[in-house]
Amino acid sequence: MSQQCVIFDMDGVICHTNPHHVKAFEAFFDKYKIPYTQDEFEDHMYGKHNGYIMTHFFKRSVAGEELAKLEDEKESMFREIYKDKVETIPHYLKFLDELKSRGFKTAVATSAPRANLDLIINALQIENKMNSMMSSEDVKHHKPDPEVYLKSAERVGVSLSDCVVFEDSFSGVSAALNAGMKVVGVLSTHTKEQLPPCDFYINDYSEVNVDKILELLKA
Repeated sequence: MSQQCVIFDMDGVICHTNPHHVKAFEAFFDKYKIPYTQDEFEDHMYGKHNGYIMTHFFKRSVAGEELAKLEDEKESMFREIYKDKVETIPHYLKFLDELKSRGFKTAVATSAPRANLDLIINALQIENKMNSMMSSEDVKHHKPDPEVYLKSAERVGVSLSDCVVFEDSFSGVSAALNAGMKVVGVLSTHTKEQLPPCDFYINDYSEVNVDKILELLKA
């Protein structure tokens, strides 16, 4: 049997962090007197990288050193808000253990900065269960570009057709589809109708098991 891999996005997929990111962005934008709406967060924050988010809300290009400074400030606020609240989407750890016991490679591919990834992975104590972990610093092109998924498969040593991705955002699902991978939509943030068509959908990890993943890979 060829080696198979499940790749997880992080925000909204491993942990339901988006409500905490909203709180951090609200505090951040209030400080800079930047207007925002909840609908805008849904359309222009979830699953997006900070360069896109800052540029959209500041209504001008935010890049380079300025982006690095603002991103660091906002993400520090998020980590402060979230550090004592880290918990997975229900049944995630059980599903991860099942994947490992059945010989799957596993990886994380997030648009978030490395410090956020480290916070969550360390809090959940799952670093030793991941064959690859990639964050925003590891890519030049962000989702919906497939780079983070292509690189993850390459790092793990698995062919693209042997990968299943778990994603919750429009840009993330698009990135996985652009990489030629099967996609499970995690409905933590959006409805089915708000995402590109996925191969399967879950509300939490009680609704999926290894046999379902094998079925998706054979399809």
